[in-house]
Amino acid sequence: MSLKVRRVGLIATILLALSALCTVELRAQSVGEPLPSWTPGTLDIHQISTGQGNAALLIFPDGTSMLVDSGDGNPEPPRGAAPVPDGSRTAGEWIARYARRMLAHDPDPAIDYALITHFHGDHMGGFTDVAEHIPIRTMLDRGWPDYDYPRPLSLNDYRAFLENQRLNEGMEVERLQPGRHDQIVLQRQPGLYPSFEVNNVAANGEVWTGVDTTTEEHFPDLSRIPREDWPSENQCSLAIRVNYGQFDYYTGGDMPGVPAPGYPDWQGVETPVAKAVGPVDAAVLSHHGLGNGTTEFFVRTLQARVWVVPSRSADQPGRYVVDRVTSPRLYDGPRDVFAVTVVEATEHAIGPQRFARLASDQGHIVIRVDEGGESYRVFILDDSADAYIVKAVHGPYQAK
Repeated sequence: MSLKVRRVGLIATILLALSALCTVELRAQSVGEPLPSWTPGTLDIHQISTGQGNAALLIFPDGTSMLVDSGDGNPEPPRGAAPVPDGSRTAGEWIARYARRMLAHDPDPAIDYALITHFHGDHMGGFTDVAEHIPIRTMLDRGWPDYDYPRPLSLNDYRAFLENQRLNEGMEVERLQPGRHDQIVLQRQPGLYPSFEVNNVAANGEVWTGVDTTTEEHFPDLSRIPREDWPSENQCSLAIRVNYGQFDYYTGGDMPGVPAPGYPDWQGVETPVAKAVGPVDAAVLSHHGLGNGTTEFFVRTLQARVWVVPSRSADQPGRYVVDRVTSPRLYDGPRDVFAVTVVEATEHAIGPQRFARLASDQGHIVIRVDEGGESYRVFILDDSADAYIVKAVHGPYQAK
């Protein structure tokens, strides 16, 4: 065979291989098909739609998994969202089914880390049911082991759950410690992905400064302020930042940005948190998108390309929150806003123009970050059944 013929054959082979790769890539992004499985080197962030509260599943580049919140609590329709996909199972059961499906690549699927941002039912109410259907190896919260800040907490059912899991299932329980970068880590192949890191930003008013592991106390000494001014549960929320290469992601529970009328300024916790976090590619709106969070300062500081709204009732997201996250006056460039569910009352409350600014108003939201963290896409999955069919694909986006 001549050299020319061999070259032609080699070129044809390469073209055929490239064509096959392109076909696979297109198929992987096809609307109407199930979401392709996680692959090693990829970071997945799933905001799970249940209609009943917050829940997000993260799959780290080496396969380590983390569940942030598992809510089961919501106002009744029409003010609140209906259960998704339906009411035949609890929210915790649906979350566990979702997690097992997305972790199907693991022969022994489990939640490596479960993080409770704060002790409200729409963030923690489903963990008991989750643990019945998929093991949880380490639980992280803001109070372990005494649960006495800012006042003793009535968490008898949760404490009993922890004790049962520790004694019978070997669960570890830890208090999240702000400033640390080594509490939530890659469990399987950490050496392969040195650019991946989880930063503990805030807990109980202790906030990372953004420098090394140093923190500052944002809340005053409780002995020096009236009891009625003590921090609320929302103000004590945990916050984390996930970094992978150039990609950054933030989530912070129900942390408020402004205090209630007449209360001290320090009760607006978002400001020091935003200073520590800085610009990110994707961020979760504070407090489901209610008007007391996601302030102008917070938006201007984070400058997210993608905003995720864990909405569940008629006031989520608020009209002025939509204005802030979409305002070109606060920072340059386009941005997309994705909500897990928007009830009809919200559409009326925010108006058709604001509603039209939402890139998605119903479905699971999956941020899939490519290996190395240079680019990512957003997939919207049908939440009316557990087949996880892709409804829409957004991107690719270039990480900052």
